[in-house]
Amino acid sequence: MAAQKINEGLEHLAKAEKYLKTGFLKWKPDYDSAASEYGKAAVAFKNAKQFEQAKDACLREAVAHENNRALFHAAKAYEQAGMMLKEMQKLPEAVQLIEKASMMYLENGTPDTAAMALERAGKLIENVDPEKAVQLYQQTANVFENEERLRQAVELLGKASRLLVRGRRFDEAALSIQKEKNIYKEIENYPTCYKKTIAQVLVHLHRNDYVAAERCVRESYSIPGFSGSEDCAALEQLLEGYDQQDQDQVSEVCNSPLFKYMDNDYAKLGLSLVVPGGGIKKKATAPQAKSEGATAPTAEEDEDEYAGGLC
Repeated sequence: MAAQKINEGLEHLAKAEKYLKTGFLKWKPDYDSAASEYGKAAVAFKNAKQFEQAKDACLREAVAHENNRALFHAAKAYEQAGMMLKEMQKLPEAVQLIEKASMMYLENGTPDTAAMALERAGKLIENVDPEKAVQLYQQTANVFENEERLRQAVELLGKASRLLVRGRRFDEAALSIQKEKNIYKEIENYPTCYKKTIAQVLVHLHRNDYVAAERCVRESYSIPGFSGSEDCAALEQLLEGYDQQDQDQVSEVCNSPLFKYMDNDYAKLGLSLVVPGGGIKKKATAPQAKSEGATAPTAEEDEDEYAGGLC
């Protein structure tokens, strides 16, 4: 079966080359027919699992379409070549071709298709090169934003933010989450704004920037409904515990369902949050009056009282 498909592919290649030849009675190559034959060859090679040959046929098809000024079809062929490289586990090269395809889609005036191609490239490379995936998701978000498709744009920004958090690139993550929050505010999705404020605060605290975390909460009071929400109450409790170096209080907030059922990357930030010094603040107890029979603490007891050091 494979040998039959390979022969079929070679036949289509030969036909394509004939369409490209010129002569005394044929001054111009027939790019359209050649592209069609290259496309058929690519399918035959792909079915035979000859991905290198399939990729080459796709690239030839793309060039033929370009020469015929058929940008959309050329972009499709480049994207298909990229998918053949994916089958060969050559992911960086695959992404390069898909990016090239997306630029051609944009040039052709089909931004939706360009955005989908970029998102596909991001998914391909996410586990191999998260930094590149972030760039691709941000590019996709920009395309959607330019088309005023804000819901799609913010979804892609969310993917970028989570990857930045996963890579502990907290400065960039803080900016990305703020952009998400601005868009959710613009489309009046206020409950999601509350969740993004929680994400922001966790990121800022992991940056050891309490002031920025507090400012996020303060600025969020302008969002309708935030001040009376459970999100607001939890964040105030979290910041209080962090400021007072009370690890128990911080852990209690971060282990609450409100935090634990966030996106996994943010839930992990909460569970791993440690207050400065990492200590547990001891609750103050009321001094007891000395009874008549009370004795002064022994030297051993006195020493034990400060065994943990002075706070």
